[in-house]
Amino acid sequence: MQNNSQRPRLDQPATYAIKVQGRLDAGWSAWFDDLTVSVASGGGAPAITTLTGPVIDQVALHGLLARIRDLGLPLLSVQCLEEPAYSDADTAQCDDK
Repeated sequence: MQNNSQRPRLDQPATYAIKVQGRLDAGWSAWFDDLTVSVASGGGAPAITTLTGPVIDQVALHGLLARIRDLGLPLLSVQCLEEPAYSDADTAQCDDK
């Protein structure tokens, strides 16, 4: 479990999956910094688009989230999939394990 003294560094890259309600096609990938765009739908439920890939730092992540906001898409989740590489002195993790 992550303790309060261990935090992801703001200037490190990490891989994220960002889920939004709505349908975006693959053509949006370039606008979202070349993240992979995939859509899940079916059973009458609203489509859910997942943007997945590396994000260079927290500033870039906030920029992506601002673009989602500007499109008016409801944000469902932001998940860090892969921890950034840390030095031995830096043992922070993206999420509690």
